[in-house]
Formats: sequence, structure tokens, C-alpha cells
Amino acid sequence: MISQFFVLSQRGDNIVFRDYRGEVAKGSAEIFFRKVKFWKEDGQEEAPPVFNVDGVNYFHVKVVGLLFVATTRVNVSPSLVLELLQRIARVIKDYLGVLSEDSLRKNFVLVYELLDEVIDFGYVQTTSTEVLKSYVFNEPIVVDAARLQPLGPAAIFMQGTKRMPGTAVTKSVVANEPGGRKREEIFVDIIEKISVTFSSSGYILTSEIDGTIQMKSYLSGNPEIRLALNEDLSIGRGGGTVYDYRSSSGSGAVILDDCNFHESVRLDSFDMDRTLSLVPPDGEFPVMNYRMTQEFKPPFRINCLIEEAGQLKAEVIIKVRAEFPSNITANTIAVQMPLPKYTTRASFELEPGAVGQRTDFKEANKKLEWGLKKIVGGSEHTLRAKLTFSQESHANLTKEAGPVSMTFTIPMYNVSRLQVKYLQIAKKASSYNPYRWVRYVTQANSYVARI
Repeated sequence: MISQFFVLSQRGDNIVFRDYRGEVAKGSAEIFFRKVKFWKEDGQEEAPPVFNVDGVNYFHVKVVGLLFVATTRVNVSPSLVLELLQRIARVIKDYLGVLSEDSLRKNFVLVYELLDEVIDFGYVQTTSTEVLKSYVFNEPIVVDAARLQPLGPAAIFMQGTKRMPGTAVTKSVVANEPGGRKREEIFVDIIEKISVTFSSSGYILTSEIDGTIQMKSYLSGNPEIRLALNEDLSIGRGGGTVYDYRSSSGSGAVILDDCNFHESVRLDSFDMDRTLSLVPPDGEFPVMNYRMTQEFKPPFRINCLIEEAGQLKAEVIIKVRAEFPSNITANTIAVQMPLPKYTTRASFELEPGAVGQRTDFKEANKKLEWGLKKIVGGSEHTLRAKLTFSQESHANLTKEAGPVSMTFTIPMYNVSRLQVKYLQIAKKASSYNPYRWVRYVTQANSYVARI
């Protein structure tokens, strides 16, 4: 049961506010933003997705820099509310085409109409874009999508810059294009979040892939679609059937531990030829979610060395090597490393000719930061940092610093080797040939190297 729903900008401006039950004070948005902005409890950098202030439960997710918040005084499932917030964000994006502060302000009448249909007196009615079409009649005001980040798929606990890159689709599912024509096209994204932990000697301690096949359809008439995956795909022990969700120890090129499918997917022929049949609903939705813990080749190798370089001084050397093909380029790479608490200064030295790299020492939380705009496959980059301490270290430096963590995005690359072999659309006529877009994205979820 939801008492209030509101959307705040990064500055704390209240863009959308809906009070469903009148149980929570009107100033809750200001209380929430003040609490989130100055969150210092237990040394955390960001407020958790769920917290309680004076008997009011606050739930929030951050999507493209906007804070989607729900409040309630009753004891409800946190995962349910967080999923609801993410779905509301997706529904609004489906209708507006672009999710941003500007698009929300220009389309506030449509947004409030959507909210009133999604939630009634605090109870959730539907979050289906297709179902809402029957009840929502306002036309969206189109906003220029230039320089705006797209909304990613559900990543409930992913906050701030750790967002998933979703589809680059910025068209409304209800608005017609100029001239009244509709471009027939369908987008399929295979998005993988990878988690890897390296030991100090470079061995892989843990590795896991959380993947999703995301789809957004702009096909008129809702034709049936057949989506074919790798024929040698195995799921669960022995790869027997789709319903056998056990740990992977089967044979085959791609072995998934388990997976689940959208309700619109039919699995009639999946066990035989790994083909999914579905009639795609309107809007963006996950066709399939999967998990894989089979060993895979990590896209980056991280080597880090920290050693004393005299009294009250030390040197850090971080090397990052791209292990993927040279025709692939990773972007928005960020490397972080906590330094000893008594570090007072850090000076950096980049390799000769380094372009598009930045370095920083965050004195408040004693962190080294190294940002790279892009890394081409097969290349190696090195950072040297000279540290100055306020006191002598009486312990092993490697125990007081690290680990090194890394975030990145690699377009058109996936480590699981799961592929869409073909995308077949039931033809209405011989001349019907819609555009098909299939893309791959790999992103770091937790990429850590111990030192």
C-alpha cells in the first residue's frame, strides 16, 4: 500500500507529487531529500534504497539522475515497492519516449493521468503499457532526446553512475511520427552485468554473469516473433530442459545456471531448437533473464602493486589490460582504489601520449580515481601514483589499501557468447520488411582486484 509517490531532480526540486492516502505529512519530499543528501551513517556514500524516518518508510530508485520515491507507514515488501518504482519509470518512458526532467515537466498532465491509472488509493492496478493504452488518452509532447542518457532495464539497487545502458530508443509508443507514418522496427538488446573478483596474484576467485534480453517493439498489429538463440545452449544440470534450474555442469558452448521468461513468451519449441515465440506487448520489457557462473574470459585484467618508497612515501602502480578483440572499444571506464587513511597527498604519472584520461585524489574518503574515456581491445594502460603519508605505516601497506574496483561499458560485446541467431517476424505481406536491431552490451556490476 503506497501513501505517496513523487519524483525529485538531482537538485531536490519536486517535479511530480501524488498523495494517494493522506497518511504522510506533505513535507515528506523535503525530509527525504535532506536525508539522502547528507547521509553519513556508518560511513556510507549513498543512502540505501529503503530507510525509515519518524515512522515513515521511504523507498527510492535513481533513474537517469531522477529520484523516484514512494512513502508508506505500513509494513510492505521492499522488493515489491522498488520494482514498482522501476516499472513506473519504464511506463513513463514508454509514453514520453524520453525520460528527463524536461519531458516530465512538459508532459505533467499525461504523467499524472498515468499515475492515477497505475495506483488507485495506494493500491497497484497495472504497470502494463499495453493495458494502460485503453485508459490514457493524452498525447505526449515530444522532447529532443539529444545528449540525454537512456533509461536502462530494471536494476533496482543500481544507483548513480552504476546504471545499465538500455536501448537507444527515444520514441513514444503512442505518438505518431510527423506525417502520421510509423516506422516499423524492433529493438533487441542483450545486456550483461558481470561480477569478477581477482586474487592478489591475478587468479579469478569468483565470476558471474547476470544477463537480460531486452526488447522494445514498434511493430504495428502486434505480429508474432520468433527469436532463435544458440543451438548448443544448455540450462541447468546437463542442459536437459528449461524447467531444470540447477547448478551448471552440463556440456555445450553456453551453459546458463538458470533463467526465466516474460509471461508473453511461449516455450513450445525451446527445448528442441532453442527458439522463443512471442507476441511482444507495447513498451520495453525483458524477454528473458539469465544467470551464468561457468568460467568465462574476463574482458579486463587488473594488476596493482603498492610498496614503500622511503619514509612517509609509497608508490602505487595500476595496470589495466583489455583482453577482448581490437575491433571492440570499451568506454566510460573508471578505476577506484581506497588508500591508507593517513594519506595526505597523491601525485599521478600517466603513460606518455595518454589522451582522454583523468586522475584525482579524493581527500575526504582517501580514494584514488582514474578515468579513461575509452580502451581499445588488446591495449594496456598504466597509472603511477606517488603517495605522501602523515605518519609511518606500522603494518603491511597492502592490508591498509585497496581493493581496486573498476566500472566500464563495452558495446557490441558479450562474454557469455549467448547470441540471437535470427529474429523472424510473421509477415503480413511480401513487402512487409521491418527494421531489426540486435545489440550487445557488457557492463561491470562488481569488478574487483585484491592487492
